[in-house]
Amino acid sequence: MHIAINAHLLAHTHSFRRAGVSHYIEQVLLHLAQIDHVNRYTVYTTRGLDQGALGLPANFVVKPSRLPTINPRIRIPWEQGIAPLILRGNADLYHGCLNVAPLLSPVPTVITIHDLAFIRFPQTFRAYNRIYLDLATRLSARRASRILAVSEHTKREVVGLLGVDPNRVIVTPNAARSHFRPPEAAVLAQFRIRHQLPDQFILYVGTLEPRKNLTTLLEAFALLQRRIPSIPLLIGGGKGWMYEPIFARLDQLQLRDRVKFVGYIPEEELPLWYAAATVFVFPSIYEGFGMPPLEAMACGTPVITSNTSSLPEVVGDAGLMVNPTDTQALAEAIYQLLTDPDLRNELRTRGLARSKHFSWAKTAAATLAAYHAALTTPSDGI
Repeated sequence: MHIAINAHLLAHTHSFRRAGVSHYIEQVLLHLAQIDHVNRYTVYTTRGLDQGALGLPANFVVKPSRLPTINPRIRIPWEQGIAPLILRGNADLYHGCLNVAPLLSPVPTVITIHDLAFIRFPQTFRAYNRIYLDLATRLSARRASRILAVSEHTKREVVGLLGVDPNRVIVTPNAARSHFRPPEAAVLAQFRIRHQLPDQFILYVGTLEPRKNLTTLLEAFALLQRRIPSIPLLIGGGKGWMYEPIFARLDQLQLRDRVKFVGYIPEEELPLWYAAATVFVFPSIYEGFGMPPLEAMACGTPVITSNTSSLPEVVGDAGLMVNPTDTQALAEAIYQLLTDPDLRNELRTRGLARSKHFSWAKTAAATLAAYHAALTTPSDGI
């Protein structure tokens, strides 16, 4: 079997693009390489990501584009115009790692759907992104032999919103990468000194964009200041899109001196940021999976997150969950964790155990099984 994988969203720059989808592609490739030494793979990447950069074995051939296809204005023509020509006679199966496959694909397709936020919350997307994603995802899902969903919640969304036969949708959950674990005490102490971190702080990590609900977090933090004015809020993550209202609300609440934006956090430092935090807060309105809470739990940090979308499925009983639109409830949950060390210790223990339920090795095995199923029992959805 010869599988073509669209890995153009595998990023290698320090920006918000090196986030969820990029990590998903990287981990699936690395773990497929560990378990599959028989089938052939051609991995199509953006400019600058070659065979040496990924370190894959000989049955994986990496073909970087001459163009910066991580840019959607360039990637979309590649997906819909160039890919069908490349695939003809050169592959048995195509895997689109972000919702979409070539609509004129000459071979069976598998797509991974991470979420359907562009349908649920269209107002949080730029118009041209939303229109393309909506149309192309619906058509791709109809034609795909198999659909990989990163959570049970996403599977329900795919079945309910796209009208897909549930038998064609396979849940392949994300997982925390191996370097997300509690660090040694001496290493963490040096990290705190180097970054001049306070003894206690609240942490958020994620892309700065509307559905991450950072304006509500700022409002909850403003309420918290009346009770615990000494503990700051640190926000890590690159700027995505439509982030301007976050900074406008920051100024309206007069929180510039209590909230620090630390920007994009390098991969090698992210576990230390999690571990250093007293509480990790992730009040996202909607997630297909929700990687940051899982990463925080794997590092031993107590988590507060939303009780919506896939987040309860990820966190289980290992964190506090609140309605993401309830500012008062969010502020109360943060206050509860900050002032109750016994509860923090309990959630730390539960979180470490919970994080071990998710495994990239299991996800890769399920992905490979989906490839075989796509070829042996193709979809009749076209």
